[in-house]
Amino acid sequence: MKITPIDIAHRSFGKKMMGLDTDEVMDFLQQVAGQMEALIQERNALKEALREKELSLMEYKERDQVLKETIATATQMADRLRQDAEREAKLITADANQKAEIITRDSRDSLKRMYQEVNELKRARMQFEANLKALAQAHLSLLEQGEKYMPQMHLQNQNFVGGGTNGNTTNTGSQGNTRSTNISPLSAE
Repeated sequence: MKITPIDIAHRSFGKKMMGLDTDEVMDFLQQVAGQMEALIQERNALKEALREKELSLMEYKERDQVLKETIATATQMADRLRQDAEREAKLITADANQKAEIITRDSRDSLKRMYQEVNELKRARMQFEANLKALAQAHLSLLEQGEKYMPQMHLQNQNFVGGGTNGNTTNTGSQGNTRSTNISPLSAE
């Protein structure tokens, strides 16, 4: 059975001869009861303080757990964002590389076409120059052949002019050269 300060303060003892002084015993019991009451109050105060500390500790543990969970969630989100950013960067880089390859390929194709066009133009120019040269040579050859027959025609013209009866001569200027208007084609080749 638990003894309380009230039990101590109201405890009564039996009387014997030559017993103890009851006043002293009662005073001592009152002192013991007072000290016991103080100890109980101190113990209760310590229990309350311990309970408050345990509650505070529990709050801190809960806060710590929430903080750890928040940090873990933030870390996961940061990792996810980093992975998403890396994936997006890879997609953007791949797209840019693909576009760059297309632009490079198109530029090469365009440059190749331009070179082909330039080469075709050079060939056409060379062909034109060759044709022009051949034409000039053909005309020159015709002129040279014509000069071979010109002295004969000149002589024929002089015969006509000397006879003077035909009237088919034309004066060509102050040098006195005359030409016949009815020159026959060159048949003496």
